[in-house]
Amino acid sequence: MGYWLVIDLEATTEDGGWPVEHMEIIEIGASLVNASGHEIDHFQRFVRPMRRPMLTRFCRQLTHISQAEVDAAAPLPVLWPQFERWLEPYHPRLQGWCSWGDYDRQQLYQECQRHGIASHLQELPHLDLKRRFAEERQLSRPVGLNAALQLAGSSFSGQQHRALSDARNTARLLPLVLVERANTRST
Repeated sequence: MGYWLVIDLEATTEDGGWPVEHMEIIEIGASLVNASGHEIDHFQRFVRPMRRPMLTRFCRQLTHISQAEVDAAAPLPVLWPQFERWLEPYHPRLQGWCSWGDYDRQQLYQECQRHGIASHLQELPHLDLKRRFAEERQLSRPVGLNAALQLAGSSFSGQQHRALSDARNTARLLPLVLVERANTRST
């Protein structure tokens, strides 16, 4: 049985949002799960932003991440090899990785390119779980993570806008999409 990696990123932002190219990762949360959604392992680290090192008030309030936490963290070029070492033993069994929406994939690839970081994730298929959930449920448009959990008969667990909590909640929806995906392929 293979594994899926569910990733959520928190990034610098301001009220009203910034374009992705102006944002920087400040927290990485990853939950490694099997196809039934059972967590095998997890990874969580804060990341020190380099271009805009001071978090906005809006960002601190939204994420509950303090300036001291990111100040004490390593920048992404130092931190990413730690993530890759953590993931390495699981890599042969990885089916792919997913996130709630395409933002996390875009942000990660952009920052890897900016910093010249090689990532094994770029070799794996990415599943936009937000889009797939909407397709499977025949929704008129994709919904937020909270709404999707409610549609699935569940509720959010943990602190919203924290990377590991968001990744774990996203992982709870993965089996629904994978099972429904398998059922549509077999019919």
